[in-house]
Amino acid sequence: MIPQGGVLNGDVTLRRVKHPSRTYALDLPGLGVRAGGMIDGREAVQQMVFKILNTERFEHAIYSFDYGSEFRKLLGGDPLLVRSELTRRVKEALMQDDRVRAIEDVRIEVGEDQAQVSFTVISDYGRIGITKEVTRLV
Repeated sequence: MIPQGGVLNGDVTLRRVKHPSRTYALDLPGLGVRAGGMIDGREAVQQMVFKILNTERFEHAIYSFDYGSEFRKLLGGDPLLVRSELTRRVKEALMQDDRVRAIEDVRIEVGEDQAQVSFTVISDYGRIGITKEVTRLV
């Protein structure tokens, strides 16, 4: 039976989900994060950034549609568009987490089949420098 007569109240507000900072440590090469045990604070934010930037959005059913990044099909076009879109997509992906306050100092080097993005994440636990290489989907 389908419910009928429901009315939506016009006072709907959206709120950001508060993510816990304490999490399991993963063995992520080049991050300096130890394997095993628990991490918190700055290390947890650094691990979150790595995971989001290396998870393609909409590709894995276990993640919500808000989780991940959309980099794969971006390269190969106009370099100005690639720069603009990479900046927007990095910010969009990482600002979903409430521990991230801002993304600053975005620097992008665009090649034919790859781009390198460097930026600073301003988080509740300090500033974290990040570099991500994006390669073209073939």
